[in-house]
Amino acid sequence: MIRKLAWTALLSGLMISQGFAQSFLQQQLQAPVFNADYDAKDSVLKKEFEAKGLTYPARFLYLRSFKYDSRLEIWVKNNPTDTFTLFKTYRICALSGTMGPKRREGDRQVPEGFYYINEFNPRSTYHLALGLNYPNFSDRVRAGQSKPGGGIYIHGSCVTVGCIPLTNPQIDEVYLLAVHARNLGQNFIPVHIFPVQFNNQKSVAYLEKVSASEDPSQQFWVVLKKAYDDFNATHRLPVVLYDGKGNYVIHENSRRSESEKQVTAGADFLAPKDRPGGQAIKSL
Repeated sequence: MIRKLAWTALLSGLMISQGFAQSFLQQQLQAPVFNADYDAKDSVLKKEFEAKGLTYPARFLYLRSFKYDSRLEIWVKNNPTDTFTLFKTYRICALSGTMGPKRREGDRQVPEGFYYINEFNPRSTYHLALGLNYPNFSDRVRAGQSKPGGGIYIHGSCVTVGCIPLTNPQIDEVYLLAVHARNLGQNFIPVHIFPVQFNNQKSVAYLEKVSASEDPSQQFWVVLKKAYDDFNATHRLPVVLYDGKGNYVIHENSRRSESEKQVTAGADFLAPKDRPGGQAIKSL
């Protein structure tokens, strides 16, 4: 009897330890919605990667969103020192609010700025959802006395009151790519949200038209454009800092020495702790 109890206890211990050892991908696959389309989507994405000469799945993702242009870009790479390659662009299927950053709860604005994915929700009301770390330090400071709100996601179901919505088939792919990257060790996937694509003349003309000369967003957009231009030139993420007033400070790759680039090659991301005072926020 004692031997039987000991054997049962040993088996139970093994089962528990195996449960704790589950990979992030295995945990996500326990959700019915994600599990249902996993095999088909995984096969499709693998073929698309192969057609573009890319290794699947990607170890590192970078997402870039443009409000007015209604675009979400997925950039990928497999080594920290590699440059990013554009994999795919998705059409954002709905938009709320106007140009400019989100500054208060209930304003229906889509945020603008530098974020990272901090939540995976495979049981979302909106099919699948990737949460962003809004409000970050900059948002909280610049909101002043107002409540900045929260609950900003990239999600499915094609509806929004301030989020970044995709169709369900599209979020299936984006979510799966993010799960793979997280499963391979990328704990904080950077997401940069811009008002427009700054190399699109029509979009820039629209942005200039809707912004009055005294609009406080203008200087904010100058900083965002600096990060946008630097990434376009180098395909490396700039280091993003905060000053004490919540302003973004961009440390551009194009202005950094080779030694600086080598030191920060694996850390050109936003960091999980939103600390001010010229400290980079790392997202890898």
